Formats: sequence, C-alpha cells, structure tokens
Amino acid sequence: MPKNPNLKSILIIGSGPIVIGQACEFDYSGSQAARSLREEGIEVSLINSNPATIMTDPLNADFVYLKPLEKKSIVEILEKHKQMGRPIDAVLPTMGGQTALNLAIDCDKAGVWKKYDVQIIGVDIKAIETTEDREKFRLKMLEIGVGVCKGRTARSFLEGKEIAQEIGFPLVIRPSYTLGGTGGGFVNTPEEFDKALNNGLHASPVHEVLVEQSILGWKEFELELLRDNLGNIVIICTIENFDPMGVHTGDSITVAPAMTLPDTVYQRMRDMAIKMMNAIGQFAGGCNVQFSLHPETDEIIAIEINPRVSRSSALASKATGYPIAKIAAKMAIGYNLDELINPITGSTSAYFEPAIDYVIVKIPRWNFDKFPGCDRSLGLQMKSVGETMGIGRNFQEALQKACQSLEIKRNGLGADGKELKDQDALKKSLANPSWNRLFHVYDAFKAGLSFKTIQNLTKIDKWFLRQIEEMIMLEKEIEQTTIDEISQELLLTAKQKGYADRQIAHLLNCKESQVFNKRIELKIHRIYKCVDTCAAEFEAKTPYFYSTFSTSLDNLDNESVSSNKKKVVVLGSGPNRIGQGIEFDYSCVHGILAAKECGYEAIMVNCNPETVSTDPDIADKLYFEPVFWEHVYDIIQHEKPEGVIVQLGGQTALKMAEKLTKYGIKIIGTSYDALDLAEDRGRFSQRLKEMDIAYPLFDTVRSADRAVEVSRELGFPLLVRPSYVLGGQSMKIVINEQELEQHVVKILNDIPDNNILIDHFLENAIEAEADAICDGENVYIIGIMEHIEPAGIHSGDSYALLPTFDLSEAVIAQIEEYTRKIAVGLNTVGLINIQFAIKDEKVYVIEANPRASRTVPFICKAYQEPYVNYATKVMLGAKVTDFEFNPVKKGYAIKIPVFSFNKFPNVNKELGPEMKSTGEGIYFIDDLTDDYFLKVYSERNLYLSR
Repeated sequence: MPKNPNLKSILIIGSGPIVIGQACEFDYSGSQAARSLREEGIEVSLINSNPATIMTDPLNADFVYLKPLEKKSIVEILEKHKQMGRPIDAVLPTMGGQTALNLAIDCDKAGVWKKYDVQIIGVDIKAIETTEDREKFRLKMLEIGVGVCKGRTARSFLEGKEIAQEIGFPLVIRPSYTLGGTGGGFVNTPEEFDKALNNGLHASPVHEVLVEQSILGWKEFELELLRDNLGNIVIICTIENFDPMGVHTGDSITVAPAMTLPDTVYQRMRDMAIKMMNAIGQFAGGCNVQFSLHPETDEIIAIEINPRVSRSSALASKATGYPIAKIAAKMAIGYNLDELINPITGSTSAYFEPAIDYVIVKIPRWNFDKFPGCDRSLGLQMKSVGETMGIGRNFQEALQKACQSLEIKRNGLGADGKELKDQDALKKSLANPSWNRLFHVYDAFKAGLSFKTIQNLTKIDKWFLRQIEEMIMLEKEIEQTTIDEISQELLLTAKQKGYADRQIAHLLNCKESQVFNKRIELKIHRIYKCVDTCAAEFEAKTPYFYSTFSTSLDNLDNESVSSNKKKVVVLGSGPNRIGQGIEFDYSCVHGILAAKECGYEAIMVNCNPETVSTDPDIADKLYFEPVFWEHVYDIIQHEKPEGVIVQLGGQTALKMAEKLTKYGIKIIGTSYDALDLAEDRGRFSQRLKEMDIAYPLFDTVRSADRAVEVSRELGFPLLVRPSYVLGGQSMKIVINEQELEQHVVKILNDIPDNNILIDHFLENAIEAEADAICDGENVYIIGIMEHIEPAGIHSGDSYALLPTFDLSEAVIAQIEEYTRKIAVGLNTVGLINIQFAIKDEKVYVIEANPRASRTVPFICKAYQEPYVNYATKVMLGAKVTDFEFNPVKKGYAIKIPVFSFNKFPNVNKELGPEMKSTGEGIYFIDDLTDDYFLKVYSERNLYLSR
C-alpha cells in the first residue's frame, strides 16, 4: 500500500532535555523521521523544549515549537494550525522516547486528539499500555506461550509483601511506566525489600510495581524489529550484552551481531520476537524486544518489549547502516517494506534484512566523578550519560577501538601501565559491576586470577572472557621482543586486534612514533571498509567507513577511495558526557553542511552512535572511528584535506590542535597558537593587561606550598582549578589554607604536572557571557546572556537569560567593547565565547574560549539565525561583513539547566564551579513580570555551594 494521501501535516513529539536514560538517540531518530516525512512532501511540525539539538533546528521541520512538553502546548499548536487553515492530520509519538509516548497517552486520555481529529500513527496506544503495564505484559506473554519471570504486580505495600513471600528471594522490582530503570532494583533479603518496594511504588507514576523472580547472571539479548502494515517483519539487528542480566542494558557493554548464540536458539528467539510484536497490536513501525537466556539450559525468558524506536535502535542503525527511524516513519504513513528502497545501497529493498561482516562493540560512558559520594554500582537503574561504539573486523579490534574512544585517559583496554594489581580489590570489583569492570577483567587475567574465578564472579560468557585472555597472551609475546626485532606477523596481529601504536609502544618500551614508523616500514597499512548493510553483496551508495589493517594496499582491500576534490575534515566530540554534550554535535552538523555549501567535500570523524553527526546521510564521507590521534592522523594521510576544523567538537577535537600543528596539518579557523593563548592563563592575562582589560587577580602554581604563599597575596575566597579541562572539572572555591592545600594535592594526584590556576573569587558578582563570530578583524556579537545565579555556579548549571535583564547600559557597553577587543586580540577566526563577572559596575574577564560553546545553539534557536553556519564559512575564508544578520528579538529566552540527580539519590544537590547538569531546556517569556522568571530569580542563591 502506498502512502496515505490524507496525511498532509504531521506533528512529531520530541524527548525534551537530555537526562540520564533518555539522551540524544531520540534527537537522532526524531531528526531522521522529520527528514523522511518531508521527502514525501508532508508538512512537519515538531515540538521539543531542547535548544541544544539539531532536531529543533529549522533544517528539520516546517514548524519548530520550542515549548514545554505538556498537554497545554499540544493544544496551542493544534489550535494554531487549525486557525491557519493547515490542520495537523496525525501525530508521530514514537521518536521521542518515554516522554513523547507519555504525553501522547495523556492527550489521548483527555480527548485532545479526538477533538482536533488527529490520528496517532506509528504506534497503537493499547500496545503501549500492554507493554508498560507490567501485569498486562506478563499475562499477554503467558497467553501466547512465551516464558516470563514468575511474578505479579503490586499496587500497595501489603500486596508487595505477600507476592515476595509467595515467590521467595532473590527478587527484582520493576516500577510501571518509568524509563531507564528508574526505581527498579534487585533485592536479596527481606530487610532490603521494604525499602526497595517503597521506592518503586513512589517512582511509578501509577504507583504500581512488578515483583518477580530474579534472573541475575543469565545472558541478555535484544532484537530490533520493523513491521509494516501488511504484517511483514524484518529483524534488523541482534545485539548481545557482554554483561549478564543485572546491569541495565543502557549501562551494559553490548556487541552486534550476537557472538555466543547458537543458530537454533537464535531461530527460537526470532520466532518469539515476531510472535510478541504481533500479539501486542497491529501497528506499523519499530520495536525492540529484550530476552534473557539461561546459560546452561537455553531457556528463554522475555524481559520486555518497547513498541517504539529506542536507544538500541539508534545503535542498531549505526551498527548495520540501516536507518530504522527513517524507514519506520515512512511505514507510519502507509508504505510497506517492499515498496521502500534501502537508502545505503540505493538499489536493494528495505525488506532485505541487513547482513554484517564486521563486529560492533558499544561501551557506555559514565560521569561518576561529578557526583562525589554517589553509589557507583551498576544495576537496574541506568547511570551512564553517553556511549561510544567501535567497529572492527573482529571482537577484539572493535573492543579496543571502543575503549580508545571513551576519553578516560586510557589508550584502549590495558597496555598502558594503569592496571589494578590488588587481587582482593579486583575480586570485589568483578563481583560488583561498576563503570570500570571491563578494565578489571583484563587486570584480573594479567594479575593471574584463574579463568574459573573470573567467570564465577562476573558470570560473563566464557567466549568473551577467552577473547580478553587471548589479548593478555598476545601482550606477553610482544613484551618478549623489541621494536627492532618485532616481526611483521606479530605487529600485524596486534594492529588487527585493535591495539593502538601507543599501547604497542608501552609493551615494547619505545616511542609511539617508532611503532608508527615500524608499521610503515613493514608495509602494515590502515585500510578502510564500508558499512553497507549487505556484507558487500551489493555496491553501497552511502560512504560510511571504518578502519582495519592489511599488508596489501590494492583497491579490493581499501574500499574508501580518496577523491581529487578539495576537502575539509570536521572532528566530532566523541561520547556525550557532563560538560560536553549534544550542543557540540549540533555545531558539527552545521559545520559539515556549511562546508558542503562552500563546495568542499565534507568528511566527518566521530565515534558516538547516538548522534546526528554520525548519520551517514549528513557528511559526504563518514569515518566511524575514535577521535584519537592515530586514527585521525591516518584518515588525514589518506584523504589529504585542505585542513581540519577543531573548534566545533568541544574539548575532544580541540585537544588535537597541538599535534595537528606539530605535524604540519592546517587547522581551519583559529590557529593552535591562539587556542593555546586562551587556555594558558599566564599568556592570556598578559594579553588582557596589554589591552587594559580587568580580570580577577590570579597566579599559577605547581605545589601546595606555593599555593599557600599565593593565597596570602590574593586573599580568600579563592577559585582553584586545573588548566585544560572542560565542564569545570575539579574546580572548587576554597575559603581557608587547609581547604586550599587539600584541593591542590587532590588535583596533582589526579593530573600530575598540571598548572593549577588560583584566582581571587569575586563574591556576590553577577556573571554574564558573550558569544561572537570573528574573522580576525571584524566582530559580530551574536548574543550576551546574563546568569540568574551569582558567580560561582558553573555557567552550564545556571539559569540564564538572553538578552541580559538587569545590567546597566554602561556595563553592556563594556562587555561589548571587551568582546570585540579580545576576539581580535586572540586572532579568532570563527566562534568565541567570553565569560564575565560584574561587581560594583566593573566588568572582569573570567575566561575566553575561541570555539563553539554550549550557548551558541541556544542563541541560534532564540534569535532564529544559523550562526554556526556563518562561523564555519568565516573559518573557510568568508568575512563577517558578508552576512546580513537579522535576529528575531522578542521578549526573553531562559536557559533552564536540567539535572539527573534522581539517579544518585544520596548525593547533595549543591551547585558550584563544577558542572553537573546533563541537559537543558528553553522557555520564552514576554517580560520580567512572568511568574516563572520571578520564581527562578527568587531561588537564585538556593543551591550555591563551594
């Protein structure tokens, strides 16, 4: 059946601000769905309150509504479209995670969709109820003969106690209608049960929990399905969790395709998944099914089914190259699978199941260091803030690449001298999973713990453990040779198993550059393979590549052919974490599109599977590789671009600037010297002094003794921080010598040889920041934002208003003058963000960052202008004066920080110089008498801490 001709205007509901458990994978699916519907000539409206994402950009939809995700906003939109004579015909709620689904259900119950004659597409409300209501799900599974855990739903404390008595311990508690495992947990004793039951009943919006038998230690698998209106079903991807049951799938290391699943068991699982999808409702769209498998008996139990695109479908799309959200959106408007073409090959049907001839490993990225005193153990509640994905020809290569992408000061999995050697500590870590258990499995083998002990403690499948044990054996072999004597075969094996030159250099006790030279001498080449959905059976139209190694350089081996066009490489921002989130992905996407508009072949390098920048549709060429020196350098050698853009990918990309410059590779935009000038506090302050610009008194120290001497000159309170960090990491306000000494010692332990900055802290000052575009001579200030909270709370954690709301004209004039002077004085070419503190009508400069900032996407959305596009064109040679700026200035836009403290219940919610928010929202007001603003303003000092 072709598309439904009655659907001319569709509303997509987004997922709101980024929180732990619901992140930018929905930005990716929402963006893809919007583009997919517009290709069909459908008018797309989009509601989402997240200003940092590319999804809420005018690029994606005909109408973007940056409004709170609530019923009132939906009614306003439907009413507006009705009055415009362009009524909305249908709503697609499956692209915005749990937030969108819950909102769609609320509107359905209130009769909103019925009143405005809006059809719900892509899902069936009854299907959602069946899957979200744990009891309905359980009964439906029993009805179709699919195994589930023994258990029942409790609606009261008493009922919960009765069920526990019936089933016996260990138990698991799962609240209904929650996302990311909120409120769930394992309970081993009656003492723990009362507290866990109470928490679960409170966490569920309908105050219901499922109490069921625990299947801790079983294996876990996920299947991604798509079904059309005719009932045709394809299975896009099977994902296996490296971690056994007990760790939330968002916190698990996952592998695709499944590595340890015998074909007979896979066929049973596949049949069950299809049966389950058909049983819950007859909608067209995507679905994610989770199973657990008993490691000895092969008994299969269904855990849950999500009738929408999910975190896993973003991963499955990047893993296979099959764009699930794009196809699901087309099926929601009536197309069937056999009528659609797979966009990657451009020739095969979308009814063709992807086949992959490589391995994918996804590793989550955590940020526990931001929450001192939090519970770092992993369980049913998701705690990771992002993820990275590695693609390799084998599991070990993909695993090493994923570890190299994490940005946790490791060079991959091990081989860097940072092993934990204490056997008791290792055993404790293996039995109690936390963020570093994978590294400790490696360390345990290295420390000589037996295979049996490691397997008993972790319950990780023996196949995965053998893969890691094999790596230790390989390292021992490498350690017995030298850089001069290593054979081609041994070095090739190490490279094909994903080892970085740095890791091999550590094992051979030589320099990284020597390993690089040795592999060139031995003709060991990095070659590129294509992600094509069809295991190279058909030619792919979409250039989407990953690397591996070979000793042959013929064209059959290397599938990435370098063109003669002028090219530019954009470095991405790696995995999301607190302090570096989706706003940098927004900037990268705009950078890529602007470079294409300027006639360049635009090449993207990034390793984050959740984001739009790694959608193969965006760049001319996508290298899904770690943003790690060796990988980046080899891509540049292969592609020979005009230069590299580093100022759009946050600190991840900026960190590459020094090495790129050293190797003679051109940085497009602001030079490394100018970037370094802004980071080097001494040089920066000297430059400010020359320009007669005030800054807080400061000094740099390298020891606790010197810090105490400096404190006597500067006077307390002091702001203490390491250099070259993002998101205010390890920043603290100290008020006496004892606190100062403790914090300096802590920084030097964490980051040896760091230049520590000590500033006199301006108490009760107002904080403001300006973003500007500069071409080296001309400066255009795109916006000045004023923080509601006083100085001392990280800018990413503070509420802020655009434009400023109570700064005098004299102060604003000072800020504008300083912004222009600093932008030119730092030789900025592109974007710059400058932060100010204002005290007694005097403006002090706190810092300047000549790069894309967290606030740029916010200003782009508020003023409705594509500033990143303009800034990229300036980096590529345009002048600021070439552009006509027409910002839409009406009322005020408030930046609302959003926190995920509910994942860390025992952590205090104080805010200080270190950033803790995971996302942000935008809220528009007409004037300063608005109730929302008055409430926020009245609480501005509430959470300020040191």
